[in-house]
Amino acid sequence: MAATTAPVRPAGPRRPVRRGRRLVDAALLLALVLLVGRFALEPVLVPTSSMEPTLHAGSHVLVDHVGPLVRGYGRGDVVLLDAPDGSGLLVKRVAAVGGEDVAILDGVLSVDGIPVDEPWVDPGDVDSVYAELGRVPAGHVVVLADHRPDARDSRSFGPVALDALHGRVVATVWPLGDAGGTP
Repeated sequence: MAATTAPVRPAGPRRPVRRGRRLVDAALLLALVLLVGRFALEPVLVPTSSMEPTLHAGSHVLVDHVGPLVRGYGRGDVVLLDAPDGSGLLVKRVAAVGGEDVAILDGVLSVDGIPVDEPWVDPGDVDSVYAELGRVPAGHVVVLADHRPDARDSRSFGPVALDALHGRVVATVWPLGDAGGTP
């Protein structure tokens, strides 16, 4: 018995993709970008001037919600968090993580007894600032403002649980003159 094969069509011009199919594909792509964007990168308004000169009140930043799930948080990260008093969202910088001993002595941040270089802090803002914050509990971080006078941060509300953090600030997107990565 002879084997039969399916007939082969001669190569010819491809049929054009219909306009309706392109619109559906574009709509699906837009929906995917919006869905992933909502969960991965979220634009957020900086509510106060406590992070100056790094971030200004009224600036818009992008917050990465996925990266910290993979890499965690580290000292120097700028983060979005729930205010412990329930008053809204705050943007602060991680100064110490669980297990570290933290203090501010005459304006100098010290972690485990070693002074930390903080190029984003104006030395004139922190002169004569003292805070003995002690050992950070596991599963918590200490957050500080870059512009420390009168700022609400871990000096006033203590260490923050990791589950109160929403993500890491990765870029400023508005105003355009400030656009770029966050130090």
